[in-house]
Parts: sequence; structure tokens; C-alpha cells
Amino acid sequence: MLDKLREECGVFGVYGHPEASNLTYLGLHALQHRGQESAGIVSSDGTILRSHRQMGMVSDIFNQDILDKLIGCNAIGHVRYSTSGSSLLKNVQPFVVSYSRGGIAVAHNGNFVNAKLLRDRLEGNGSIFQSTMDTEIVIHLLAASRESSLLDRIGDAVSAVKGAYSMLFLTENEMIAVRDPYGFRPLVLGRLKDAYVVSSETCALDLIEAEYIREIEPGEVVLIDDNGLTAYKLFPSLNRFCIFELIYFSRPDSTVFGRNVYTARKEMGRQLARENPVDADIVVPVPDSGIPAAIGYAEESGIPFEAGLIRSHYVGRTFIEPRQSIRHFGVKLKLNPVKGFFKGKRVIIVDDSIVRGTTSRKIIDMVRNAGAAEIHVRISSPPTAYPCFYGIDTPTKTELIASSYTVSEINEFLTSNTLAYLSIEGLKTSIKNNGHEFCSACFTGEYPIAPPIDQGSRQLTLFEKEIAVV
Repeated sequence: MLDKLREECGVFGVYGHPEASNLTYLGLHALQHRGQESAGIVSSDGTILRSHRQMGMVSDIFNQDILDKLIGCNAIGHVRYSTSGSSLLKNVQPFVVSYSRGGIAVAHNGNFVNAKLLRDRLEGNGSIFQSTMDTEIVIHLLAASRESSLLDRIGDAVSAVKGAYSMLFLTENEMIAVRDPYGFRPLVLGRLKDAYVVSSETCALDLIEAEYIREIEPGEVVLIDDNGLTAYKLFPSLNRFCIFELIYFSRPDSTVFGRNVYTARKEMGRQLARENPVDADIVVPVPDSGIPAAIGYAEESGIPFEAGLIRSHYVGRTFIEPRQSIRHFGVKLKLNPVKGFFKGKRVIIVDDSIVRGTTSRKIIDMVRNAGAAEIHVRISSPPTAYPCFYGIDTPTKTELIASSYTVSEINEFLTSNTLAYLSIEGLKTSIKNNGHEFCSACFTGEYPIAPPIDQGSRQLTLFEKEIAVV
């Protein structure tokens, strides 16, 4: 597996369509890039919730026989990487429970920074948890709420959590979408004839030919039932959109935070070329995520773009790996240089980020062995030096190479001729924030919400100490 940050999760829901489960399956298929460990769908026919959840890829988990059993005009689904809790069947979402007020299912994209505190408190009061994921905390808070309506109970529950959450709830006759006040993770609203659709990304709406209506706003809750759609503002919008959604996580054909992802990444490459030019013969992306930025870099610099690294799209998990006979087996399984293409050339390799640096070093080694005369690495984001606590599976700070080493030292480790990153200012220019604020804590360490203090016994920065009371 390439050395990348892992996408968090994806959610999708349909209300009021006779093929709700089939459409949800298609929506999850479009969101598969956001999580490849497990998936699940919960449907409702107005009287009962039906569920199918399993480890694996969407296309391996569901077939027509299974989908036919998920009857009803309403459904929500989820694809997942394990950012919180273990990668186990008991943690597969949507999470479904029955309690005194009926059945409810929840699908969650994000992470709570105060999950341990809340869980300890709930368990101390007698709550029994079935999973290790923080999403279940919301269910217990909801069940304990004394509010009369479901909408008020959800509001009561989410007011106790801190962190990132784009969530979908499904009862026997209601679907509710809610997004945290910071809007860390994307969530959009669409329509398919008389049905409403909610999705993490617009690419899933495109697949089922649903009309995009708008983003669900930070701090907003949207109730959809047989009476139609009603939107409420739970909290004031604080707007700290995750900048990595535009850099890497979201699909290039999606519109996220009001921006076309492909166009934003291409502009990052253009800005990277302006800031960090170098004489070279070709610009080569690390596929697939580095392609738009490499095109932008090539167009701005006038240096030809070439697809010199070929990616296999059929690589799953492998349990057989040669110990010594094949060097860099994991990378070679996924990427391979075009033979004879690099010989004698000065090459610019463009990628979106460097995490640990181990894979980047192996790619450079492959390109050098293929005959490249010079290798210049250009990264279309700033150095990733701090872990994320808002729903992205990042390594600890000590595992992030940029947290401990300078650009010059990283360049030496990679064995490249030169290395340069896009600046923070250049990144902001590229995405044209239009007054919106983005969370860039992975680059700056300035966290909008103070992370758990016990995370690797990391010392809080001055900025974090100032906001710890939020």
C-alpha cells in the first residue's frame, strides 16, 4: 500500500425512493475511495429497520439477493476505514439499535476528540457498549436524552460531543442529516425526482443522476420525512473545512466546499511551478492522486507531462510477500515505470503529499534504476507535520517525517536531487477560499478544537492551550 493518509469514511442516504437500497449501493460504490475496510446498508419500509453489514469492498459485500431483502423506500449506507476503534465486524456501520422509542441507525464520518471522556462517563452511569467506535456514543447520549422529539434528542446528543461529524440517522420513518459546526467533513444534499439524497460527495449524486441542491451547512440539521424536508440551525457555523479533502481525499470529479476538486488540484500544481521551478525534461505524476497537480505544473512550466509511472488498479491486500527476492515489493505491486522512458532524462515527480517518506524513497529508487539522470520531487501541499484528530487516519506525530526533519533532510532521505513543497500561502491562493476558513492543522499544528491531551503525551501548543476552553 502506498504511503498515504487514509480517507476517513463516507456516508450516503436516500429517502422516498422505491429502489432506495439499490441506489445506496451505487452511492457507496462511488464513495469507495473514502473507505475500503467495511461497508453496510440499513433500510426502512416504514415499520422496521433491516441491515446488512460486512467487512470488505462494496461490490464484494452486496449482491442483488441481499439488496432485495433490504426492502423499503428509505436507506442509509456507510463505507469505512478504522480511524476510531478496531477493524472488526462489530464496528461496521451503519450502527443499528432498538431502544424505548423504536429503532435507529447512524452512519458517521468524522471523529470525536472527547470520545474517551464521554464513554467513561456513560459506562460509569451503566451504559453497555457493543463496539469500540466513538459513533456508538451518540446513540447512548440520544437514548439518555429527556427531550421529547427525535430532532431535539439528536441536538441534545451532538451538543455533548466535540470534533468532526457528518452523520446520517435513519428511523422507521425519518432520515436526519447533521453536520458539526466546523464543517470538517463534507456533506451534500440532492434530489432524485421526489426522493431526497444525502452524500459525502457529489460524485455519488452524479452516478445515480440526482440533482445537486446544496451543501448541508456546518452546524445544520436536516430532517426528511413524509412531510418533506425541514432544515434547522443547531449551532452557528464556525467553518473550518478540512483542506485535505481538496488535496487528496475527495474524488477529482466531486465538488467539495463549493470547489471543483480537479480544478483546485490543477491550480495547486500551477502554483507549485511558480514557487518552485526547476530545469527538467518531463513532469511525471505519482498516480492517481498526483495527476491533476502534475498537469497544472506541466502547463505552467511548459515542461511536457508524461505518464511515466503506471499504476495497477487491481491491487487488494496481499498476504504473500517475498522476504528478500524482490526489493520494494509493496510499491512495485502497485506502480511500475515505463521501461526505457526515463533513461538520461531530468525528471520532475509530482505528488500530493509525503507522510512517512518510505514509499516516496522507493519510487525515486525505481525511477533512478530506470535510468533517470536527475530526479526533482515537487509536492502540491505543505509538509504534513501534525496528526489529524478529526476523522483522518494519520500516523502519530513522530511517524510523520516532516515533524522531525527539515526539507533539506527529507530530500537527503529520499535521495532526490531537489525537493520542494507548496507553501501555505500558495495553497490558500490555489483553493480560492472566498472568505471561508480551512482547517490546516496537519501543516501548522493550529487545531480548531484541542485534541485529546493523552495522544502520545504530546504537549499542547500555545494556540491549543488558548482554545482548550472551547
